Amino acid sequence: MISPASRLSCRQIGEADIPAVTRLLARGFRKRSRQFWKQAFEQLGKREPPPSLPKYGYMIEREGVPVGALLLICATVRTGGESVTRCNFSSWYVEPEFRAQATWLVSMALRRKDVTYLNVSPAQHTVPIIEAQGFSRYCEGVFVAVPLLSRPLRAEQAKVLDAFQRPEVAFDPSEHDLLLDHASLGCMSLWCVTSERAYPFVFRRRLVKGVIPCVQLIYCRDVADFVRFAAPLGRFLALHAGFLVMINANDPIPGLAGKFFRDKMPKYFRGPQRPALGDLAYTEIAVLGV
Repeated sequence: MISPASRLSCRQIGEADIPAVTRLLARGFRKRSRQFWKQAFEQLGKREPPPSLPKYGYMIEREGVPVGALLLICATVRTGGESVTRCNFSSWYVEPEFRAQATWLVSMALRRKDVTYLNVSPAQHTVPIIEAQGFSRYCEGVFVAVPLLSRPLRAEQAKVLDAFQRPEVAFDPSEHDLLLDHASLGCMSLWCVTSERAYPFVFRRRLVKGVIPCVQLIYCRDVADFVRFAAPLGRFLALHAGFLVMINANDPIPGLAGKFFRDKMPKYFRGPQRPALGDLAYTEIAVLGV
């Protein structure tokens, strides 16, 4: 008798697989509707991954039917003056009777040694698994800031502009592209402009406990920039999104009023480039809004 595992294969998710994988993920993640997954694939379909990396991720199939899937969001980002390729592990599910083959998906995804892999929303029960796969924690928790109550280390005169406005001072064109990309994904993309330079910021609207409006910091050059411009950013965000800002952190952030929650929303990476705490660009939080 042929075992079920012997009829399994693992490969990249293709366009024709999307309806079946959508149904699979809707079964696996019962808090998210089939419509959510349909829209997720539509977002991923608009993006071109770096060469030789998958557009959607990988699937395990049995006789043509998907029984497992791992979505990947792959992108090339500029950090520290160089281009870095990253892949965000997102939405990993395998039908119960095939869980023994679940690591097959991960081994397929982790083949590139030059790529930095991220897991920015691990379920608590999966942490020992991803640590065994070579992932390391780079973010210990989240700092919930109230920028309007913060006292910056120094007074700073700056104005906040929408990303679609071109600053009349120096700015990095690659950061402008990043802002526009994230605006198209539904994020709030802003410039904080001084007399000398424009500083990029990306936020995603969120709800704390499903009811309290806030934003999550998706991208800035350095968290110190957010501290520096807490006053003008706080005023702008209070008018357009809420008083609270969630920021990746390893400790309380000096200069910001708020509270640090250790072990809340920790994040992991594997690969050559340790991510900056202020950088969630092109992750599932930014692209899919999760």
